[in-house]
Amino acid sequence: MFAFLAVRLSRAVVLSSLAMLATPLLANADDYDATLKDIQSTMGGVPSFIKQFPKAGLPGAWAEVKAIELSDKTALPPKVKSLISLAVAAQIPCSYCIWSDTQDAKRAGATDEEIQEAVAMAALTRHWSTIFNGMQVDFEQFKKEMGGQ
Repeated sequence: MFAFLAVRLSRAVVLSSLAMLATPLLANADDYDATLKDIQSTMGGVPSFIKQFPKAGLPGAWAEVKAIELSDKTALPPKVKSLISLAVAAQIPCSYCIWSDTQDAKRAGATDEEIQEAVAMAALTRHWSTIFNGMQVDFEQFKKEMGGQ
């Protein structure tokens, strides 16, 4: 479960870093300490890599992970979020993400067949994207031929 947190925090750091550039307010020590307590409470421990994460970014990164990834009150159910994340991780590629997302998907009830199909869909999308972009297929013509406006 700690690898899962590492992956989520690494994804969130980019957005958190951008948000910090736009906002002069930095997380104070109380925010950081409260975040560590919340991670401890939620995850059952605080992984050692958390000490490597920038203190100013941790509260925002954790809030994003908790609000989207860990919440069951979002538009997508946990299994779907894990399968999407796995498909993306397979394309990046990220070994940490692949391992964590596979575990999360299984915990959320995904079957081996669903996991395999999610990865195959990622490969199929990557395949056709390579063809469309590499052959410089005209986008407007593509939309017309595929039933778009």
